[in-house]
Amino acid sequence: MEVNKEVKKKTLYGYQEEDLNKIFTQLDKLPEGTNILYQLPTGGGKTVVFSEITRRFIEQTGKKVMVLTHRIELSKQTSKMLKGFGVANKVINSEVKELYDQDDYMCFVAMVETLNNRLQEEKVKINNIGLVIIDEAHYNSFRKLFKYFDKSTILGVTATPLSSNIKLPMKDNYKHLIIGESIQSLIDKNFLAKANLYNYDVSLRTLKLGINGDYTVKSSDEFYSAHSMLGKLLTAYEEIAKGTKTLIFNNGINTSLYVYETFKKAGYNVRHLDNKNTATERKDILEWFAETPDAILTSVSILTTGFDEPTVESIILNRATRSLTLYFQMIGRGSRVLPDKNAFNVIDMGNNIARFGPWDAPVDWQEIFHFPDFYLENIKNDEEIERDFVYEMPDDLRAKFSNSDNIAFDVKEEYKKIFAQGKKSKLVLEKSIEQHAQICVENSEDVFDARILAKELKDEIQYRVKQYSYCIMNNTKNYKEWLEEDYERKLRSSISKMFAAKM
Repeated sequence: MEVNKEVKKKTLYGYQEEDLNKIFTQLDKLPEGTNILYQLPTGGGKTVVFSEITRRFIEQTGKKVMVLTHRIELSKQTSKMLKGFGVANKVINSEVKELYDQDDYMCFVAMVETLNNRLQEEKVKINNIGLVIIDEAHYNSFRKLFKYFDKSTILGVTATPLSSNIKLPMKDNYKHLIIGESIQSLIDKNFLAKANLYNYDVSLRTLKLGINGDYTVKSSDEFYSAHSMLGKLLTAYEEIAKGTKTLIFNNGINTSLYVYETFKKAGYNVRHLDNKNTATERKDILEWFAETPDAILTSVSILTTGFDEPTVESIILNRATRSLTLYFQMIGRGSRVLPDKNAFNVIDMGNNIARFGPWDAPVDWQEIFHFPDFYLENIKNDEEIERDFVYEMPDDLRAKFSNSDNIAFDVKEEYKKIFAQGKKSKLVLEKSIEQHAQICVENSEDVFDARILAKELKDEIQYRVKQYSYCIMNNTKNYKEWLEEDYERKLRSSISKMFAAKM
């Protein structure tokens, strides 16, 4: 038998112990061969919990345990954690062709594809497996192995009990769902860091949905590689995350490379990582990221699982997704606590917070698990999100208008009044321009200062024009762009007139 040296015995937190007891209660109660699912947020320590489950299960039943993962890094991490709990285990990777030494082990860790190949080739047959633990169980690649373990109990573990494929709901494979601690509760108990959420208004009309139900890489690359979006991203970083260790998630390699070039040109400490990097390059980049306080790492979705860097201070979602799992995974990468870190930033450039709700908001996982169709059909669409978006002037920009008591202007309310009076709708924009000119003049020494200040209102002008276009039901891209240009031109003219009147 393999002797476990080097690793100290691990212990569980109170909430993990409680979940463990709930799981064992179900295992004792349900007939053998029943599949159950356990939900715990990213950062809650799922691997710790199922490592202790493995230890106790072997001790209590004398049967073997198989732990399945979908990525090689996860297999290595899981094997190491199990050793920390005193569980000697063998990793079945691509080098393992046959299992001559299977009687020396009570626990095996395998990657799905490798194990599936060995079982199909009939070169490997593992006897006496009482429990199969599936990490990241929402992935559908595990389903093909269920038939080999029909006599064993299967325990799926995930942060999000929602299948990655709408046609293959998890309730078809698991009979019972056990819910762990919520994100908010883990924050309150100082096990997770608090997320400071910032969302930027983006119009996602050009994004297209693919057959998997999420936005296509091609349409995302086109949208997020545009000069205007790269500029918006850089501004968002400078406003909120400047100088912090930042992880940027993109939906395409091209976008990530453009982001890398944009930040490099602006003089920031940035690197790019994708699945085409060699293992050595990846190791080098991740070591640099860990050691560099102001590092910016731009990547595609390869760092959503099996990557743990507690020193991350800011997460930027430079992509839109309709996958709840991906949303939680991306934000979860910043949620680790440290002695000097109890909060982190999340900058959303893809309307994701509006689509799924704040990261730490309560979620009814039982309902999502039992009625996934209903949940997926009711995810907010992008037009609805855009209509509901409310622009708030950033604090540093608001400070530049400190001489003005009120900077607000409600386009929708103004439109209702003018419509009720039977006046022309363009009066709404005229009043808006007047109000913008007024606050620029109130906070400037001369006409030149006022015009510079007016340029900083670009985001708010865009927002007001968009609101106006919804009111008059003309929402075409060309019309909005023309309206914005016209608005800016009239604003400059109005500022000049106000200063002339002052003189």
